[in-house]
Amino acid sequence: MAYRELFVSQPNVFSGFQKAFEEADYIVLGVPFDVTSTFRTGARFGPNAIRMASLNIETYSFRSGVDVEDLRLHDLGDLHVSTDTEQTLERLAKVAKEIWELGKMPVVIGGEHTITMGVLKGLSDLSRTAIVSFDAHLDLRDEFMGFRLSHTTFMRRINEELKPAAILEVGTRAVCKEELDYAKKAGIEFFTAHQIRRMSGEKTANQLLKKLEKCKNVYLSIDMDVLDPAYAPAVQNPEPDGLDIATLLDILCGVCDKRVMGFDVVEVAPNYDFGVTAVQAAKIIFELLSIIENLRQR
Repeated sequence: MAYRELFVSQPNVFSGFQKAFEEADYIVLGVPFDVTSTFRTGARFGPNAIRMASLNIETYSFRSGVDVEDLRLHDLGDLHVSTDTEQTLERLAKVAKEIWELGKMPVVIGGEHTITMGVLKGLSDLSRTAIVSFDAHLDLRDEFMGFRLSHTTFMRRINEELKPAAILEVGTRAVCKEELDYAKKAGIEFFTAHQIRRMSGEKTANQLLKKLEKCKNVYLSIDMDVLDPAYAPAVQNPEPDGLDIATLLDILCGVCDKRVMGFDVVEVAPNYDFGVTAVQAAKIIFELLSIIENLRQR
C-alpha cells in the first residue's frame, strides 16, 4: 500500500465511512447549485455543511437497528455545476443515470430543490415511478420572475415533461391560487402540515402508502423547509407552521419500503444558523439509509 493511501484521505466524506465505488450500494452526490434562488441564497454551501455535520453525530439508528457505519457507502463528491440551469440538470441526469444503471442508489445532497428534476431525468421512464416530495411549497407555478425552470416551478415541469406515475406533496403550507388550481387539474395530491398534525405521522404514512399501491418505484425528495424554522432555520425559503423533526422522520420511515430507489435532501443554506439545520439534514439521511438497508436485509 502506498503511503498516500495509508496516511492521507479526504476529511469531508459523508459519514466518514467510505467504500470503493465498485463495492458501494449507496452513492452520495453533492450538487452545490442555487442559481435560481429567489429569497435567501446559499444552498450551494449545503452539501459540505451536511457532510461536516455527518462526521459529528452518531451513526446508529434506534428506529431501524442499523448502523450507517456498516453500510456500503461511497461519497462521489460534488457535481461540476454551471450557471446555466439546464446544463447543470443535464449533467446531473447523466451521472444519476450511470449510478442507477450500475445497480446503486443515488443519495443526492443539494443545493436548491430544482436539482430533483435533474436526478429524475436520469430515469428513462417515470411512468411507474411516484415522487413523494416533503416541502412547505408546492413548486407548481408556471413561471416566476420570468423563469419557467426554477425552484418555484420545477415540480410542474416534472409533471409536464417527465410524466411520473404520481406526485404526492407532504407538509404543504405555502401556496398561491395558481398552484392550487393546477394541482387540482393535474391530480397532484398534497398533505398540509395542519392535516398531518391532526392525523399523526404514522397515519399520514399509512395514507401515503395506500396512494402508492399501484406504483412500482418511489423516489423521495426532502426540502428542509418542510420543517418548521424552529427546527431548521437555515433554509432558503423558511415558512412558519411546519413539521417537527420527529413527525417528519415518522412519516419518512413509515413510507419507506423496497420500492424506494433513491432520494435527495435539499435547500440547506448553512450561513443562516450555527449548524442546526445541517445536523437535521444529516440525521434525516442517516435514518433513511438505515431504514432502506433494514428493508433490503429482510
